[in-house]
Amino acid sequence: MNVAMRGAFSYSPAMTIKIGYARCSTHAQDLEAQRKALFELGVTEDRIYTDHGLTGTGRDRPGLAQALAALREGDTLVVSKLDRLARSVPDARDIAQELERRGVTLALGPTIHDPSDPMGRMFFNIVATFAEFEADLIRMRTREGMAIAKAKGKLRGKSPKLSEKQRKELWRMHDSGNYTISDLAEIFSVSRPTVYRTLNKQQTA
Repeated sequence: MNVAMRGAFSYSPAMTIKIGYARCSTHAQDLEAQRKALFELGVTEDRIYTDHGLTGTGRDRPGLAQALAALREGDTLVVSKLDRLARSVPDARDIAQELERRGVTLALGPTIHDPSDPMGRMFFNIVATFAEFEADLIRMRTREGMAIAKAKGKLRGKSPKLSEKQRKELWRMHDSGNYTISDLAEIFSVSRPTVYRTLNKQQTA
């Protein structure tokens, strides 16, 4: 049997009460797709908790706190993807430990992981590690590209003109829902107004 899958098992609609959680990083993002995914996974509308305009890097998320508070032993916390729940390994581990203490399982999409099971816990940590690695890799590639552009004299001051490739990368990162305006401004070494202007160009393109 595959090591990863020994800690996971098929999703059973009648197994437990399901509490759903959805999050997007900016107010410009829409939670509807995540709501639809949770509904298709068996979560009723009145049991879906959300955070709008908050990043996944901090734990100060009222919607997540409400979702965790609503869980009882034997219930399942349902999220469409792990990066909607946490964007760092320590945060993911903290949540997993809390679920384990309370006897709650976690459903990532259609698959349930039991944090109390050693193999399930290992698989959860592996997934969390890859999610954090992916986010760090994107930031590293972007910063390297910006450093090269600055060394070539293509970027000047705090409000440089972004290239077409950089604008597309900024749009893509914003649309992912994983970055705030402040995050994008820091990554691309530009001001917040520059980020807003770049996003407005996407809407009119």
